[in-house]
Amino acid sequence: MPLSHEDQLYVLTDILKNHHIDCTGTSSECQQIQRLASALQRNEFIAPEIKQVLGQIEQYSSAGALHADLLDHIETHQPHLSQWVDTINQYQ
Repeated sequence: MPLSHEDQLYVLTDILKNHHIDCTGTSSECQQIQRLASALQRNEFIAPEIKQVLGQIEQYSSAGALHADLLDHIETHQPHLSQWVDTINQYQ
């Protein structure tokens, strides 16, 4: 059974929160974030404000999946991670 868009947003924000709080992650998590962001951007029920940050999240995760030093990549994006989660929670 496929996940609803609400479930997808929950999974996405959960992983982003973990990246922000733990300041660590894996390439496979980045790939999952990228897939979720891409799927959610195509969903007509997603608020435009969320779709705007989904593009940024997709870029973050795409670069992170290929980054030689993922910890550095996550640390560099710390301010963005919390901002993205806050935006999603605000418009969800």
